[in-house]
Amino acid sequence: MFDKNTYVKRRAELKRLVGEGLILLPGNNESPANYPANGYSPMRQDSTFLYYFGLHREGLVGVIDVDTDREVLLGDDIDIEDIVWMGFVPSVSELGELVGIRETMPMKRLKVLLQKALEQKRPIHFLPPYRHDTKIMLMDLLDIHPSEQKEKASLPLIKAVVKMRSKKEEQEIAAIEQACDVGYMMHTTAQRLIKPGVSERYIGGQVDGIARSMAQGVSFATIFTQHGEIMHGCPSDALLEEGRLALCDAGCELNDYCSDNTRTMPVSGKFTQKQLDIYRIVEECHDHVLQVAKPGVKYADVHFAVCRLMVERLKELGLMWGDTDEAVKAGAHAMFLPHGLGHMMGMDVHDMEGLGQIYVGFDDETRPNLEQFGTNCLRMGRRLQQGFVVTDEPGIYFIPHLIDLWHKERHCAEFLNFDKLETYKDFGGIRIEDDLLITDDGCRFLGSKRIPYHPDELEEFMAQA
Repeated sequence: MFDKNTYVKRRAELKRLVGEGLILLPGNNESPANYPANGYSPMRQDSTFLYYFGLHREGLVGVIDVDTDREVLLGDDIDIEDIVWMGFVPSVSELGELVGIRETMPMKRLKVLLQKALEQKRPIHFLPPYRHDTKIMLMDLLDIHPSEQKEKASLPLIKAVVKMRSKKEEQEIAAIEQACDVGYMMHTTAQRLIKPGVSERYIGGQVDGIARSMAQGVSFATIFTQHGEIMHGCPSDALLEEGRLALCDAGCELNDYCSDNTRTMPVSGKFTQKQLDIYRIVEECHDHVLQVAKPGVKYADVHFAVCRLMVERLKELGLMWGDTDEAVKAGAHAMFLPHGLGHMMGMDVHDMEGLGQIYVGFDDETRPNLEQFGTNCLRMGRRLQQGFVVTDEPGIYFIPHLIDLWHKERHCAEFLNFDKLETYKDFGGIRIEDDLLITDDGCRFLGSKRIPYHPDELEEFMAQA
């Protein structure tokens, strides 16, 4: 939680950007895991509510009247039953004072507040909901069926929130740096534990334990797998095997901000020459972003610069052939890189993705290509600005089913050496990912320590475990 003035200023700017009407910002409630009293812990507050109100308590709603400059925090004070089980919590009015809100109300007044605005035919702005209890609440309050709520969410409010949350304040950058430092501990813990015979689940659990003991928890479900070709491979009971690669994609939340890193390691502690050949391409692509990403450059252009470099290097290995620009234009590179170079990051690991990627990663100038395989998964394409935080995460994956399908269909056959691809079907995948801050004249990676990823230093680090 930042100082009171941070939230006062943010709400003032939000009112200026939205212009008119009533802004409705629900916080989150406890979420049951398998029965009502057994909730997921700790409760995860809605990020936009946090951005403007900074409060972690469940069962709160913020209402901002743009026309009258009125700000109201709604919620019910806890009773003795809650205190017995969960401990004392400040009253809603005391919570409001912490973030510069003078007016508070019990939750039953929310419907009355909104009904008056509806009768006056005033705009009521809300964001696309993602939790079912919030959808039901909006249906009760505004008589909008959940199937229609995403379509009827307020575009002025979405654009205002995206504009404000995209460019990170100095205190936000400091929070992300701290989360990245915990991320360093998570990933180096994994690197020290990797050896044949250890289970994926054990290492994944140790990584999660670092996040829970040094931060608020993980920023997304930890990926740790020997099947790096599976984008979201969860840890299984499989034991690590000599000669294979292990991919760890993990991050934490600390002080409401995220980290997100990926490293790929040789289980034996030493890369084979075949692994090293592919790894060095990903390493070069990852580092190339530092040279080209800066304010005013479209991140889509950075993505395709990486794709062209990747194609050039894959041609040198005999896995691709033909004209590089034509290969990228045809989407042949997506055989190896079926996702985008990166995404916005901040309070959410995929920052603001719930508001609609077309508004977060794109804008009126830069539009997504939803037709071409691979390119349709580009989450971030718009021009970079100072203060943006994006991930830099190139990868090369050998996905057996994709190889078989494209081979059968002869898809991009003029650019792909399918005979040689057959010999890589048991390879797995490699990804290297760091969090990138766009500065005044360029960019830099976040975090005070760099998780080992250059092959020599990585092998040396693992040897010391």
